[in-house]
Amino acid sequence: MTAAIRYDEVETGTEIGERTFPVRRVDLVRYAGASGDFNPIHWNDRTAKAVGLPGVIAHGMFTMAEAARLVTDWVGDPGAIVEYGTRFSAPVVVPDDDEGAEITVSGTVKEKRDDNQVVVALTVRSGGTRVLTRPTVVVRLA
Repeated sequence: MTAAIRYDEVETGTEIGERTFPVRRVDLVRYAGASGDFNPIHWNDRTAKAVGLPGVIAHGMFTMAEAARLVTDWVGDPGAIVEYGTRFSAPVVVPDDDEGAEITVSGTVKEKRDDNQVVVALTVRSGGTRVLTRPTVVVRLA
């Protein structure tokens, strides 16, 4: 964990960095076990294609969690998240190969609020496509 970011060290427009997270089928299987979401669109190509998807897709909540990791790593405390909202705009398609897919996340502080809270706007892409629409995370800083 990194040192805690202090509220007085952050300004509107502060970039919190960019990070790329690999996503392989094994990650989806682990997530399914942890979440209890064993929907076959997350592990079976035949089923995914039968319902009109291009192939197996990552769980939406898995994608959100990976995006939030950029913020929690920046803040240094996963418990600092006060609020998190987004909409899903495109699936993260995960091929059945050794490489899988990637989720690339970047973030910028868009607003400073009272009570040491800041609003971080994220950009979340996979394969060059935005997969989350207007993801925002409110965190309470030290």
